[in-house]
Amino acid sequence: MSKYTDMAMDRREMISADGRPVYNCCQAAVSVFAQDLGYDEEACLKTATFFRGGMQMGSVCGAITGSLMALGLAGIDDTAVLNEFYRKIRENHGGLMNCADLLRVNAEKGGEKKPHCDKMICECVSYVEEALRGKGRIV
Repeated sequence: MSKYTDMAMDRREMISADGRPVYNCCQAAVSVFAQDLGYDEEACLKTATFFRGGMQMGSVCGAITGSLMALGLAGIDDTAVLNEFYRKIRENHGGLMNCADLLRVNAEKGGEKKPHCDKMICECVSYVEEALRGKGRIV
């Protein structure tokens, strides 16, 4: 674990009255980089609000989307970085990137939703951290 994955998991441990995490997957992934990249964390959280659950329709995983937001905030506009990020995700998840598909496969294997999502967040945040360090955007 790292500073960023630890922060993301601390946020995911906050549970609302309805039993859901206070921070959705997208918010957890993008917000942990906000301060170090010079952005307002609250603005990042608001921007990421509707990207949970694959834009609330099972599309691209929120952890993936939040990670792409973080790369964009860092000024990373490098197709090679993007393609490497996608390659790693697809390689680790049978080519899948959509929330609904990832959750379905996880459930078929007997997995629970929150641990699966938390693992996706940590994985995606780790890839972003690696890319940002490699580009000199974070120390």
